[in-house]
Amino acid sequence: MFAATAASRLARHGIHYAWVMLGLTFMVSVCTSAAVSLPGVLIVPMTDEFGWGRGTVAGAMGVMFCLFALMAPFAGALMIRYGLRRVVSAATILAVGAVIGLTLVNAPWQVWACLAVLGAAAGMVALVLSATVANRWFAERRGLAMGLLTAAFAAGQLSFLPAAAALATNFGWRAAVLPAILGLAICAVLYLLLARDWPADIGLAPYGRTDIVPPTIPSAGNAVTLSLSVLRESLGSTVFWILAGTFFICGLSSTGIVNQHFIPFCGDMGVSAVVAASFLAMMGVFNFIGTVCSGWLSDRFDNRILLAWYYGLRGLALIWLPFSSFDMLSLTLFAVFFGLDYVATVPPTVKLAALHFGPEKAAIVFGWAFAAHQLGSAVSAAMGGVWRDVAGSYGPAFITVGMISVSAALAVLTLHDARGRAVRAA
Repeated sequence: MFAATAASRLARHGIHYAWVMLGLTFMVSVCTSAAVSLPGVLIVPMTDEFGWGRGTVAGAMGVMFCLFALMAPFAGALMIRYGLRRVVSAATILAVGAVIGLTLVNAPWQVWACLAVLGAAAGMVALVLSATVANRWFAERRGLAMGLLTAAFAAGQLSFLPAAAALATNFGWRAAVLPAILGLAICAVLYLLLARDWPADIGLAPYGRTDIVPPTIPSAGNAVTLSLSVLRESLGSTVFWILAGTFFICGLSSTGIVNQHFIPFCGDMGVSAVVAASFLAMMGVFNFIGTVCSGWLSDRFDNRILLAWYYGLRGLALIWLPFSSFDMLSLTLFAVFFGLDYVATVPPTVKLAALHFGPEKAAIVFGWAFAAHQLGSAVSAAMGGVWRDVAGSYGPAFITVGMISVSAALAVLTLHDARGRAVRAA
């Protein structure tokens, strides 16, 4: 009722309801990202209060990210089976419960349980939700929509973490979770009231089309079966292996190596942690800009070529960093250059998945590719530290990952061009 009325009123002003869906999903992505990043603010004051070791909370964070990755391949199937509104509303409510639970813990197992639930909830509404909304609601400007939704993860960290850190410092760590709780609760209510699963549910065609697309009939099987069946079908495609393999390298060369080891690498080179963290924050700002621009570019240029440029330039940046002087200028250049490229790979990867596997299966295929991304992150996060202990420097790890990233640029160029088929299908 609310959605149909709002869509009708917006249409009178030439505004398609797809932009409302994008706005709602952007809010969900921002607030979910903020909630997942909270443990980074809580770990020190929480362990100081209870006398736990840092490994206690760090281990729970590891479980959270594992469940985040494991849930992603099945999120697309859940959305097909139960609908966007139900899945997103349930996930945000679970996330609210998990974050509230963190404020009540008094034993390590309770922290692990809360963060496990938070990770599963976040995995249900991560980039797979963004891909689903972009593919269902946008026939045109799909890349721009995906770029905006991907950039929302950076926006969550940038907008909530400073407030969370200030609250933790002045009012205690339990107060730090309040913005995330409030944001997630608002998202749950708004999505339930205003979101719709398909444009056809309110009598609309996807943005950029004139014909109404009938909704996909939910599978009679469960979400796990559906997701695994799409995986079995996709495993026979070279395209899937290239997309999943290059996205593995994306995680290997971004969240795994840079997020986890940039600050200690700078410390080895005489740069304080506070200064290094400020460059990561700068990287986050340019990440937002770069991802939105990548979405815009993916609507206009061959996505294979874009990915080749992204992986190649990222690899060169990682190879260059160990040879830089680690002064203000060189670290600024790295933060700006790498930040623009940080998650710019997502919009072209989503569009290629839709072109080769169709909009109905694209979200599930991308979910499995995203699981590969998280696995890549885990590998470089773990091996970067091992390499530092063995070699006495992070340099070899960054150079090796950079060279692997360059290889991804070459691999993605082997994809065949599915644009002709996609145009005919549209």
